[in-house]
Amino acid sequence: MRPFRPLALVLCLRVTGLSAQEPVATDALRVFLDCTEGCDFDFLRREITWVNWMRNREDAQVHLLVTEQDTGGGGTEFTLRFLGLGGFQGRDNQLITTTPQTATDDEERRTLARAMRQGLVGYAATLGLAPRLDVVYQAPPGQQAGQAQRPRDPWNFWVFQIEVGGSFNGESRSKSSNVNGEVSARRITESWKLRFELDVSRNSNHFVFEDSTEETFVTSRSGAEVLAVRSLGPHWSVGVQSEFLRSDRENYDAAFRFAPGVEYNLWPYAQSSRRQLTFLYEIGFNAANYSDTTIFNKVKETRLDQRLRVALATREPWGTSEVSVEGATFLHDWGKSKLSFFGELELRVYKGLSLELFGGYSRIRNQLNISKEGATDEDVLLRLRELQTSYEYFVFVGVSYTFGSIYNNIVNPRFQN
Repeated sequence: MRPFRPLALVLCLRVTGLSAQEPVATDALRVFLDCTEGCDFDFLRREITWVNWMRNREDAQVHLLVTEQDTGGGGTEFTLRFLGLGGFQGRDNQLITTTPQTATDDEERRTLARAMRQGLVGYAATLGLAPRLDVVYQAPPGQQAGQAQRPRDPWNFWVFQIEVGGSFNGESRSKSSNVNGEVSARRITESWKLRFELDVSRNSNHFVFEDSTEETFVTSRSGAEVLAVRSLGPHWSVGVQSEFLRSDRENYDAAFRFAPGVEYNLWPYAQSSRRQLTFLYEIGFNAANYSDTTIFNKVKETRLDQRLRVALATREPWGTSEVSVEGATFLHDWGKSKLSFFGELELRVYKGLSLELFGGYSRIRNQLNISKEGATDEDVLLRLRELQTSYEYFVFVGVSYTFGSIYNNIVNPRFQN
């Protein structure tokens, strides 16, 4: 299976008399689309009407698996895997296409539709609709066919982003607001990954009680992060992370962490859209000034810690899975530690039967920052302070079953239902 990157190939598939409102023809290519994010399926069914879109993988001739990753410039890279089934068994292919950060939703879905046409036409050309398909190549303006063009980047791969937002709601006896802002800069190449982020937020809750007294609860948070990673071949990376935090809820007047680390990926990073098994280890220097004296009678302290994270993620025709384990401990007292587990599984059991599971659990023994003063009832109810705990968890389980017509071509958006 050999990936290729089309530069300016435009497929004009002239197929007359075909409608997405009914099965195309019994001898048309049968395709099962497997795309959890980024795919406007209604649009794709309207644009690519010369195939039969199937509801179940078992009824298809091609399983089209689409995965996506963010690019260094803030855009999106789509990896399309065309997996042959039945008579096309063993005829697999892969195609990669990208969209820039400035792409609108419409531009992104049209780029994806064009890539799908490019990959599917090779299968469809061997079936009964071949005489009604045509392919046309358009070279970019000012460039002859076959010529390569190296773009000039005046920003040298740097991408900057500014975000400001807020939410406000209320009624006669209560109101709340949340205001936040973020500034980021990043530069991502094959050799380097650089990222800088600064964020601030403020939450306010105002209440009027039965006796007409009023009270306002306010928490604020600000933080900064720096990440620098150097690629060392297809499997190894080294880097450093640095963080600054000020948080009312977490009892930090100021907290700083500086952590160099190393990461190994069992599979080449080029396969990251399909599968990853990474091992990340880092040692960190921590310094903190606390707003209130902690339960360990500290108002400030410096500590060393270490972290190890093992993560496995796969995206295959049978579904998606992700499992990770992370352990962290302070070096001055290995009993001050945290062990976290996370797992996610989206499994296609059989035809229309699907199972979804995800959840996480953390064993917590490393809360050095908990305030000695404790928390009031208001602090607990409004989550104004971080509380001491020995564990935390979350779980979701879901199952779905769909049955009926095997065709999935029809689009009818009336009443939005």
